Amino acid sequence: MGYTEGHVTTPFRGLMLRGAMDIEKILAFLQALRDAGVDYVLVGAIGMTVHGIVRATQDVDVFVRPEEGNVARLRKALQCVFPEDGSIQEITAEDLAGDYPAIRYNSPDGSLQVDILSRLGQAFAFEDLRSEEKLYEGVAVCVATPETLYRMKRNTVRLQDRADAERLKEIFELKE
Repeated sequence: MGYTEGHVTTPFRGLMLRGAMDIEKILAFLQALRDAGVDYVLVGAIGMTVHGIVRATQDVDVFVRPEEGNVARLRKALQCVFPEDGSIQEITAEDLAGDYPAIRYNSPDGSLQVDILSRLGQAFAFEDLRSEEKLYEGVAVCVATPETLYRMKRNTVRLQDRADAERLKEIFELKE
């Protein structure tokens, strides 16, 4: 089983999935990002999983550089995984560089949900993220460093983010 049904969570390859997300589609998406040469940084729960901290999630969170060439490569990567989805062409650099720099992509079959970001308010922009390349399930991914994930999560109002920040701080012995 590569995914879970409903709200039940099941560990699979070190990742807890909620809903109907499919680990094989996640890995295919991450590989497609690499193959297409997308300038991105993996963050969120899957970013934490790459660093060995596992928790349930319903989506993949990626920051991307909001430049037209890079967003074209992002569309190409998504199209490789979901060739039948014409809505992918609606993702634009203009949207990602605009006032609301976040797009949620839901695959037609429900197997993948991706939050595509270029900045979080005034707190973080793509250029602010420190990242490193790590191997996850045989796929080389560009993931935010534990320090960056901690900085992103420590002062939010969302309780899950604060709990994530505490785990990152403890496991990686991070300082304020």
